[in-house]
Amino acid sequence: MISITLAAALLFAASPQSDLTPQQRMQQAREKYEPTRQAAVHLNELAGKIHSEEDARAFVDAVAEQLTGHRHLPWTTRSIRHRVAHAEYEAASDSSYLIPEQRIVDVWNEFVREIDAPEEALVTVAEVHNMRDAMYTSGRAAWERDFGQSLWTMPNLYALESDGRVFDACRPLEALKVLHQMYFQFENVRWARERVKKGILVSDSARLRSESPRPQSVSTSVFRLHGYTSSNPVSSAANHYVQNHEQRDFERLLQRLFKELLPEE
Repeated sequence: MISITLAAALLFAASPQSDLTPQQRMQQAREKYEPTRQAAVHLNELAGKIHSEEDARAFVDAVAEQLTGHRHLPWTTRSIRHRVAHAEYEAASDSSYLIPEQRIVDVWNEFVREIDAPEEALVTVAEVHNMRDAMYTSGRAAWERDFGQSLWTMPNLYALESDGRVFDACRPLEALKVLHQMYFQFENVRWARERVKKGILVSDSARLRSESPRPQSVSTSVFRLHGYTSSNPVSSAANHYVQNHEQRDFERLLQRLFKELLPEE
């Protein structure tokens, strides 16, 4: 969906001059998109070549620079990047340092309870794993298409099994991405919850389609529209928390949870 939205934005941003042909407009869109594509390819290469703590720091710094405009991402401050980079290097060197999905669930559910979000916002390990599976599968599919390379779709961010499935634990930056997605796009949790009830993994569906090709494209099913409202119980509860407390209290909560996600040795 991100790649489709990006493509549409670039196309509509093209010159409205009537003398441009569709091919020329597409070429113009490609030229505007090229810096984004090159930056994403560079980040993906950095993610896949972490052999030292310096490599990890270069990767984390590059990602943080892309995200400094986002709210509720305190790890992008320079004082915390070192810890994230160290954790990335550890995870790249030894899979036992990957962050278990259970820890992500524990940190998230603690956050939900602290801000007094509704019970709907609580998640299970099965739901987080299903959401990660969907994020990786749809992102990888987008990465292979035109206008698909972006910070949010790079495949080398994920910890994978030998068969190409997502591992039951995350690299640090992927864990932060999962939490970011659950906070800002809670509908992803709802969709994962429905798939868990039906015993569906997006990767399994994609694999079956590749083995038995049908006229239906991968993007049609991966980016299926659902009948959910756009309400986000987590962000609403967080806003109420800040209104009833101080912004500093919210920041302290995030810092504490960050330390639980990436505990110092």
